[in-house]
Amino acid sequence: MLFAIYCIDKPGMLETRTAAMPAHVEYLAKAPVVVRMSGPLTEDDGETIIGSLYIVEAPDRAAVEAFRRDDPLVAADIWARVEVRAFAKRLDNWD
Repeated sequence: MLFAIYCIDKPGMLETRTAAMPAHVEYLAKAPVVVRMSGPLTEDDGETIIGSLYIVEAPDRAAVEAFRRDDPLVAADIWARVEVRAFAKRLDNWD
């Protein structure tokens, strides 16, 4: 089953986010769910990071919540808001 995880940073978290990124990237490489797509959310300038978006494949919401709980970005406490939603993919145009 696919899930979308939508995270919005607290204001002023760029330095904290940057410091936590090496551990976060390492965690994603061995994550207990399959990360199908992930990356930073940005302002319309395409550069100013304001959050994170993940599309993950997991057997259920409990597995997604466990994945989220153990992410170093959660330990860094950068997110003001996180939403997890089941996602029903209808179209895949990516090569």
